Amino acid sequence: MTLLQHRTDGPERGEPLVLGPSLGTSARVWEPQLAALARTFRVIRFDLPGHGGSPPADVRTVDDLAGLVLELADALSLESFHYAGVSLGGAIGATLAARRPTRLRSLAMLCSSARFGEPQAWRERAGLVRDRGTGPLLEATARRWFAGPADRALLDDLAGADPAGYAACCDALAGYDLRDRLADIAVPTLVVAGRDDPATPPAHARRLADGIPGATLVEVAAAAHLANVDRPEPVTAALLAHLPAEPGMKVRREVLGDAHVDRAIARTTGFTWDFQDLITRYAWGEIWTRPGLDRRTRSCVTLTALVAHGHLEELAMHVRAALRNGLTPDEIGEVLLQTAIYCGVPAANAAFAVAQRVLAETSGE
Repeated sequence: MTLLQHRTDGPERGEPLVLGPSLGTSARVWEPQLAALARTFRVIRFDLPGHGGSPPADVRTVDDLAGLVLELADALSLESFHYAGVSLGGAIGATLAARRPTRLRSLAMLCSSARFGEPQAWRERAGLVRDRGTGPLLEATARRWFAGPADRALLDDLAGADPAGYAACCDALAGYDLRDRLADIAVPTLVVAGRDDPATPPAHARRLADGIPGATLVEVAAAAHLANVDRPEPVTAALLAHLPAEPGMKVRREVLGDAHVDRAIARTTGFTWDFQDLITRYAWGEIWTRPGLDRRTRSCVTLTALVAHGHLEELAMHVRAALRNGLTPDEIGEVLLQTAIYCGVPAANAAFAVAQRVLAETSGE
């Protein structure tokens, strides 16, 4: 048995996450997300047959490709795993979820579909590549893949793909049609669409999200077919929100609420990513999870510290958090009253104004 070429990153004991590439690319397509995902998950990226480091294989259908992924999972002793895939990689994941549901813990489909157009177009592309290689595809593919600047390394992957392996994947896509099986997908599913994707426009993603029970749909602006390369930050944020949270993220959501955390994640950029990760892992994962103080007490301490330093915007957030942690409005008032003695009357006066506004908003929710 010849296994798909693969790369493993992240903690050995992390939950396994298998990442599938799109047609014409390699495991390199996931590099924009790798650092963030590998902090928590045991990330396994594979190459399609005839792509990257994988040799060509006798594949005729997407089911065959899904079988190769299961062979890899078995070789790595993965009884079950999370899965995310781009385009054809997403189709492989959907096929696994529909036909081998016990193997997947969750599914993410990026710029993918339940059916990728008419079969004849794929058969014609397969014939062209068998005759002339992938060179004639480069110019048109660059326009499909990228709304922004082209990633030359990924285009080099396409140029270097084995013609027989690439064509076999085209033949598999020609026969792929999962439209009648979407309702069979029972794992938590994320669907991501690039709004400027000419290959699988957002309508394809909406059909997936409408057909898969409970699926979440995220549309990414200014992104084409490789949305995770065009716009890595929002795609990474969507994946992290979808995948099971590390302890710090779990506590952060419990204390601050999903809506607040989702907004913070959506605003995250490459510049602020490390800072957001620091907050999640250390403030929420190392301090708020300690057993020495309960969350009510930690809220009292946090409110006092924020009043002392005049951090009024953070104070508003933590007044809401204090309510979630079980403090009553009267108890929050007592905390702020005590800060008048130890932090100063002007600081407490400003804090009471913020807290009163937040409590009024909360009472109306």
